[in-house]
Formats: sequence, structure tokens, C-alpha cells
Amino acid sequence: RYFSETVETKVCFKKLTDSEIEWYIHTEEPFDKAGGYAIQGLGMFLVRRINGSYTNVVGLPVCEIIEFLLKEGAIQHMGGRKMSCR
Repeated sequence: RYFSETVETKVCFKKLTDSEIEWYIHTEEPFDKAGGYAIQGLGMFLVRRINGSYTNVVGLPVCEIIEFLLKEGAIQHMGGRKMSCR
């Protein structure tokens, strides 16, 4: 059995000055990132806001995966608490 889902998250970047861009480049953080930044690292200073799943931007939409696993009965709620990802 296979499961496929698309999770869309919009990332809005700040308008950056040349010195801010140079600072980020000099941190060397963008050089090993597929998108050139890491929202979970220093790249968070480049982002104005996100609309959607933060963990999706990091690389894995955790809430959506948990919701699917709960729905399919693969996992159960712990301690009767409801999960809130939104």
C-alpha cells in the first residue's frame, strides 16, 4: 500500500539589504542547503512569515504524517490528548 500527499507551504522572505545578504553568505550556512537557506538555522532571519507547515519547510511535514498515521490506526493518541498542529 502506498500513500502520497502534497503539502504546500508559502515562505515570504524579508526585503534584504546587500549587507544582510553578504552576512548570510559569510556564515557559510547556505552552501550545503538545497534551497540556499535553513529556516531552522540562521536562515530564519531571512524569513518574514510562513503560511503553512513549518516542519514542511524544514523538510518533513510532521503534522500531516501524524494525522495520516492516526487516521489509518497505525498510531494512537497518547494520554487521550488531542494533537494540535494548526
